Amino acid sequence: MADRVSQIAGQLNYPKGMLAGQVAIITGSGQGIGAEAARLFANEGAKVVVADVDAKKAQDVADSITKAGGSAIAVAGDVLDDAYIKKLVQEAAAFGNGKIHIIVNNAGYTWDGVIHKMTDKQWHTIVDLHGTAPFKLIREAAPFFRVKDGEPRNIVNISSTSGIHGNAGQINYALAKAGVAGMTKTIAKEWGPAFGVRANTVAFGHIQTRLTQAKEKGAFITGPDGTKIDLGIPEASSKAVPDALKHADIALRRPGTASEAASAVLGVCSPLFSYVTGQTIMVTGGRNM
Repeated sequence: MADRVSQIAGQLNYPKGMLAGQVAIITGSGQGIGAEAARLFANEGAKVVVADVDAKKAQDVADSITKAGGSAIAVAGDVLDDAYIKKLVQEAAAFGNGKIHIIVNNAGYTWDGVIHKMTDKQWHTIVDLHGTAPFKLIREAAPFFRVKDGEPRNIVNISSTSGIHGNAGQINYALAKAGVAGMTKTIAKEWGPAFGVRANTVAFGHIQTRLTQAKEKGAFITGPDGTKIDLGIPEASSKAVPDALKHADIALRRPGTASEAASAVLGVCSPLFSYVTGQTIMVTGGRNM
């Protein structure tokens, strides 16, 4: 996929890559979609800031990029920590010689529960993670986006079909991801006219990540106050659906890969989308059309 994207870029006269010289912060890029996006962005000439709560995973991704001839640094920390947000922006700006061009707000996880059993901690953690944290990062980086230097600026906020259609057991996540679209449109309207900043939402459907794998595989994340949050879908729930019907609501009849999801984010940030802003791009394989 990366080779094909590069081939297209070359044909359109971007010999150094579609994002050559641009500095990109990608949160949650220590694994999954974020890591794939980091590699794709670097392959297109971007200087990538790998931001993740897991320091080792973040450094591993940054190292893999530099070993492949790209440019990347790892800045590890929790996006729910205000001090980390400041540090992330400062180090990104230093890495970019005083400039930041792209923010991809990708970091996140789910903490599910039915409405009548959801706790305040579950609610506030997920709303803060998917709504407040991206806002604070954008606000902190405002001085690097509200500029008139003739260079492109892009913000991509990651959403989900849960935010578009709702989803049982995810009222906190659905609320936060629905809010992302409104936040994105506001950025486009405030920072587009004077500064040319483009802001778009990318909403994913069923993508193969640790959030959609079997919960029994043991993936988890440590949440507030050391709370262990199990990730994934219970295998019993998955087995309850016949194989022939598992992807019946997806036109392409399969889940997407992390690489496919990341490629969509790259496309939105690229010059190929230079006249697209304020939109919600659905990357779902045709799910819920």
